[in-house]
Amino acid sequence: MAIQPGQHAVGFIGLGVMGKSMAGHLMEAGYELHIYTRTQSRADDLIRKGAVWHETPALLAASCDAVVTMVGYPQDVEEIYFGGNGLIAHAKPGAYLIDMTTSSPLLARRITEAAAVRGLHALDAPVSGGDIGAREAKLSIMAGGEPAAFEAVRPLFERMGANIVLQGPAGAGQHAKMCNQIAIASNMLGVCEALAYAQAAGLDPRKVLDSIETGAAGSWSLSRLAPRIMEGDFEPGFYVKHFIKDMGIALEAAKEMKLELPGLALAESLYRRLAAMGYEEKGTQALAKLWQ
Repeated sequence: MAIQPGQHAVGFIGLGVMGKSMAGHLMEAGYELHIYTRTQSRADDLIRKGAVWHETPALLAASCDAVVTMVGYPQDVEEIYFGGNGLIAHAKPGAYLIDMTTSSPLLARRITEAAAVRGLHALDAPVSGGDIGAREAKLSIMAGGEPAAFEAVRPLFERMGANIVLQGPAGAGQHAKMCNQIAIASNMLGVCEALAYAQAAGLDPRKVLDSIETGAAGSWSLSRLAPRIMEGDFEPGFYVKHFIKDMGIALEAAKEMKLELPGLALAESLYRRLAAMGYEEKGTQALAKLWQ
């Protein structure tokens, strides 16, 4: 049974920089939207448009055929799924639980195992694309879970993303997201160093960007975030504090696999220095502040 608009109620927990746009797309598609977030004022716009507010995740879960979670940290995921008002204990039989937070692969497997005991279907489905991808419904969605469950919730994914791939069993989506974050970490470092070099050499960074972004150096970070750096715009499409969390998860997972990732380790240390300077609430492009 696919979760279709006009036929099923969908819950959304977490209305941050990306979550609010993602939830809005589901409601615009015709889903009956139920929402919960720790700061209720973040939900005001969606409530005015017809979304149903719930005081706890448990009350939301009891009303929904599928629940999407998009929160900050693994400990938040743990509380929402396993706490006293947790989704696993209170979800409707047969419901689909979709965690789109970037979190721990081990936690994703625990959620799936606990959900199965209650006859629930769980998937981990972290995303990439930042605030722009969320607003434009063009996120890359990396899913882990059973193929049948993935196909059942594909209509939800299609309202939020444009590149939707089942990576493998439970936890595989989170591992794929770690690959994404590893690539971004070193790439963001390269972007900042390239801009710093251009400025030190007396070049116009904008002209340099025009020359290199369409060549072999081209990347999403170079095209989307380098212009923000040059404009002095360090507002978050994705928070520094959350990126540090992601890099920590990847480094821990790599350690378990006996894999050395020196580039990631360097990037993580630089972002920790940036956070110590007071920029943890800024976007990842704020790394350029280390050279300014």
